[in-house]
Amino acid sequence: MKLLVTQIEFDLDDGNDDVSYKLTFDEEIALQDTALGIWEVDNEDELVDKISDTVGWCIKKIDYTSNLLHPLTSYL
Repeated sequence: MKLLVTQIEFDLDDGNDDVSYKLTFDEEIALQDTALGIWEVDNEDELVDKISDTVGWCIKKIDYTSNLLHPLTSYL
């Protein structure tokens, strides 16, 4: 099944205040750009795990839909 991720927010606070790595604004945008779009998964439960495994950050919030007509994919 193909799912279209339209919005995503990552948990960028690793909880370690002493030695935390802070992403730059450009890195945060690149991270979101990587996650937005069409993902092919076996079921909806697999989507969050697949994105987290790919980008290396936990997901705080995600909005997605099945691959229907949408402004991001209207050319497909």
